[in-house]
Amino acid sequence: MESDIKITIIDREGVSHVVDAPTDMNMNLMELVRAYELAPEGTIGICGGMAMCASCQCYVLTNHQLPEKSEEEEAMLAEAFYVQENSRLGCQIHIFPELEGLRVQLAPES
Repeated sequence: MESDIKITIIDREGVSHVVDAPTDMNMNLMELVRAYELAPEGTIGICGGMAMCASCQCYVLTNHQLPEKSEEEEAMLAEAFYVQENSRLGCQIHIFPELEGLRVQLAPES
């Protein structure tokens, strides 16, 4: 599809996956990980994408311009394990064309 972009997701075992990400479905990164089954069921997106659990925490490895973190995302990351400077919640990163080539790594399971 013309509306798809390529995103690289490194799973929790260190395996790199280049996936097609639709930009016309209002999906977020957490939903993309679930759609491609890149994390065991029940270990990612536990709160359903409400920025309330940090199970979808990932490390952004490229310099893409992302939306600012919301107060909810900041608060959740403040309580999460394995947080790094480049940590974001996958449920808060919506897929849009400018994310072509984005590379992320899933944080270890808390």
